[in-house]
Amino acid sequence: MSQFLHTMIRVVDLEKSIHFYTQIMGMKLLRTSENTEYRYTLAFVGFDDESAGAGVIELTHNWDNDSYEMGNAFGHLAIGEQDIYGRCQAIAAAGGNIVRAPGPVAGGTTEIAFVEDPDGYKIELIQMSSASKGLG
Repeated sequence: MSQFLHTMIRVVDLEKSIHFYTQIMGMKLLRTSENTEYRYTLAFVGFDDESAGAGVIELTHNWDNDSYEMGNAFGHLAIGEQDIYGRCQAIAAAGGNIVRAPGPVAGGTTEIAFVEDPDGYKIELIQMSSASKGLG
């Protein structure tokens, strides 16, 4: 059976990104690897390991890049939460950037919020009670 393993995003400051995903978002640093020949470091973060069935995020830091163009094709990562209101309060208290306050999606009842990571990637928080219903 197939399984979703990870999503890779490129980051400028690996330590800052690891701090955000572990200390602010509550994920675990699962593993890191460094390739000196090709000058990059990978860090995998998630709420659990792929071997437990969880999808994770691969943070890729290319040593010689100090910026990236986001483009307009990528949308966001989505995380289900039991209480997006309390979670947003905790994220803000820890220094995280809430870019869309928790509440119902426009024209619907699904409760969502958006957070932004240090590189500007958007993370949608979805109230778990409606996470499998889709937006609406």
